[in-house]
Amino acid sequence: MHPAALAQLKAFLSHLKLERRLSPHTADNYRRDLERLVRFCDHHGLDGWGQLKPDNARHFVGEVHRQGVAGASIRRYLSAARTFYRFLIREGEVGGNPFEGVPAPKSGRRLPQALTTEEAASLMQIEAVAEKDSLAPRDRALFELIYSSGLRLAEVVALDVVDLDPGEGLVRVTGKGGKVRVVPVGREALAALEVWLPQRSHWARSGEPALFVSRRGGRLGPRAVQQRLNHWAARRLPGVPVHPHMLRHSFATHLLESSGDLRAVQELLGHADISTTQVYTHIDFQHLAKVYDAAHPRARRHKQRDD
Repeated sequence: MHPAALAQLKAFLSHLKLERRLSPHTADNYRRDLERLVRFCDHHGLDGWGQLKPDNARHFVGEVHRQGVAGASIRRYLSAARTFYRFLIREGEVGGNPFEGVPAPKSGRRLPQALTTEEAASLMQIEAVAEKDSLAPRDRALFELIYSSGLRLAEVVALDVVDLDPGEGLVRVTGKGGKVRVVPVGREALAALEVWLPQRSHWARSGEPALFVSRRGGRLGPRAVQQRLNHWAARRLPGVPVHPHMLRHSFATHLLESSGDLRAVQELLGHADISTTQVYTHIDFQHLAKVYDAAHPRARRHKQRDD
């Protein structure tokens, strides 16, 4: 952050000790909690306290929650941030408190484990370690589609070629209970599918409708998907345990952090009950934002238009 912003933080910590006469231990807790906020600001290019908006505050809460921080600790972070901003307002340094009204997650309700956007992007770069693996294009298209569109494992292996509409950037998915939904497919997934589809014809048995087929020419099974994901994750993300549903969790987490539109994500995931979707986030759902194309990190599209 800008030196002036760090000086304001230092002044606040002095205020806690000299004016509010907090114990050194309590003041040190404030310092540690606010240093985490400083690291968040540095990571996201925020140079001054006046640059933080409620969206940034919600993003901060979502990020630390996804990192496994307990709800009680996040409430403490929020309390420290609100107190700090009240000090800044009193000093005339900022005009508002972006952390007012931002909720913390309930204790004991953990967010499903998700990849970071950087880890997800790295996992998809299969070509970097593909060597002579002839099914690497299939695997990349498979993983990109799960992450791009938030598909369940059972849904993606059940897809037929006719379910995909590359021209419109859509895929028809049959979810739980036979419920059909149509969801967008992101730019990166469409590009990967464009590579895979011509190659699919060399592998698929005559009459096989499946979008993703195995070396033997039949429909790719769930166990094979997990094996292939383990294969690539060991090379692209060593030490990070990855499973297919984790890509769906990552889709939901990243999209909610970017847009805050819970209802849209509920529809994309195919959840019958919105309470199922709420496990992914604890941001202020009153905030309505652009969905999918503008929000999902690998889904931005131009407006034109058994192993």
